[in-house]
Amino acid sequence: MVISKPTCPKSATDAGVDVGPPAIPRAATGDNTGVGTVFRNPAFVTLLVVFGLLAVVAAILVPWGPPATPSRAAQLAAVAKLPPEVVAAGKAFAAATRPGSYLSMGIGLVVALVLGLTPIGATIVAACGRVFGGHWLAEAVLGGLAIMIISQAVTLPLSAWRHTILVRYGMSTQGWGGWIADVARSYAVTIVVGALILAAFYGLTRLSPQQWWAWAAGGAAVLVMLGSAVYPILIEPVFNSFSSLDDGPLKTELLEMAERDGVPVGDVLVADASRRTNAVNAYVSGLGPTRRIVVYDTLLTKPDDEVVSVVAHELGHAKNGDVWIGTALGALGAAAGVCLLALLGTATGFLRRLGIDTITSPRGVALLLAVFAVVGLVATPIQNIVSRSIELRADEHALELTGDPDTFIRMQTTLAETNLSDVDPPVWLHWYFGSHPTTAQRIALAEGFPW
Repeated sequence: MVISKPTCPKSATDAGVDVGPPAIPRAATGDNTGVGTVFRNPAFVTLLVVFGLLAVVAAILVPWGPPATPSRAAQLAAVAKLPPEVVAAGKAFAAATRPGSYLSMGIGLVVALVLGLTPIGATIVAACGRVFGGHWLAEAVLGGLAIMIISQAVTLPLSAWRHTILVRYGMSTQGWGGWIADVARSYAVTIVVGALILAAFYGLTRLSPQQWWAWAAGGAAVLVMLGSAVYPILIEPVFNSFSSLDDGPLKTELLEMAERDGVPVGDVLVADASRRTNAVNAYVSGLGPTRRIVVYDTLLTKPDDEVVSVVAHELGHAKNGDVWIGTALGALGAAAGVCLLALLGTATGFLRRLGIDTITSPRGVALLLAVFAVVGLVATPIQNIVSRSIELRADEHALELTGDPDTFIRMQTTLAETNLSDVDPPVWLHWYFGSHPTTAQRIALAEGFPW
């Protein structure tokens, strides 16, 4: 279907249409072609400050020191000791799923760029707004959600294809009914959260047409922190049911280990993950009195000492405040993103070619999402470098807490077999996509314990 760009009246007031907040004066935004003016732009100065804070926080809080990633020779030796069928199964599963993942990422990026860097996105938003007389809130919420849903829906067939692969390899226990229900829940969460954010952001731009970016940068940072706090309470129950682990030796051991580690938890919960997957996992979530250990019911089918080893790793995250390290970095990154948008708003000629009056117009929502898509693509390997360092420290913590490298190695082998992990992926692939150390790296780390 070809969508034509609507004809705009000569004057917005002639048409009686609310087109959003007034344009920010050139003097307030640095809106000219002089590079020096951009350097004096408050948003640019703030961006430099935020980047500086990011560097400081990362340097201080991210564990860059020992234990260092094991040598390549040690990793290859670890792989050689694994059962050949485990290594082969992981490679086969990766070969089956990676093409769809790459294709999904590529299509998603292309669609985001097409919607954001052409007048198509603004046209869709304007069409949604006309349902309610062109009101700015209708454009912001309905138009913004339309762009978000389109961006997700184009990759839905690839998600369905991935589901068939997971079923074929025995990783998914869901039928199509369960899969569709999960997709519907995901879209529902996107709609609710997205509507609130869009209304708040564009409402803020109207309340403070010139300083919106400063308020929005702070709001974005707070929103990231709030999301980390409420996710276990509000979002997790949407997708899983939780019950307390039955009293017994395993529960007692886990609670005593947490107490010994200085990370007291209120309970050990079991997530009904088996209704959708055979993969195993565990994590620690919540704060203070709400902190709890959560284990997949699939993990409880494994030997108790391996469950203890997995939980010891997760306690390392809680003890070192890794969730809050990631949250702090994410909050600063979100604030930096808003500053980038404010600088983009000075390119008025570019915006007009896209059918956008100002960067604060709801008709620019597709451009905003395109910018964040590109930034996310660039930031992915940086985020994963940080994540791998944090995960390696949690592995070290688990080994020191349990003092049992043999069980840790056995547990990593079990995880690789159960989760069909590629135990030793190509270096470049792992550098970009790998959020955790490889199985080869983790086993080699344990074999060198104590360091």
